[in-house]
Amino acid sequence: MMLGREFWVLTAVFLALAASGRADVVVAARTLRAQAVIGPEDVGLAEGTIPGALISLSEAIGQEARNAIYAGRVIRIDDVGPPAVIERNQIVPLLYRRGALSIQAEGRALGRGGVGDSLRAINITSRTTVTGLVAPDGTLVVFSNE
Repeated sequence: MMLGREFWVLTAVFLALAASGRADVVVAARTLRAQAVIGPEDVGLAEGTIPGALISLSEAIGQEARNAIYAGRVIRIDDVGPPAVIERNQIVPLLYRRGALSIQAEGRALGRGGVGDSLRAINITSRTTVTGLVAPDGTLVVFSNE
């Protein structure tokens, strides 16, 4: 029963978008859970012009859904991001850099984050909360307190 409803919702959205404009936008082909990595079978193109919407399948494929995306819904830039490399409560290396000096410590992540995301963590030794950028190797590069 649910599959039939999703089909009709998707069909209605495709038709509405096709009638409203000439540019392509990316839409969800099926309902995507939050934190799901988007594959080629999960998305499609429809005609339409919607500000903030993805316009190429390559912008969505391989990205992670930041929240639930329902079948037939246009996928916007803020709906997706890089897949998380750090999970909440994970022990992560913290890297403090200032000029030629760099110090490494351990921290506990206070949230999930993908490469380039700003993320908070607690330094396990000093018990202070720090904020840094997630590096591709899962290290949190801590912002300077200048």
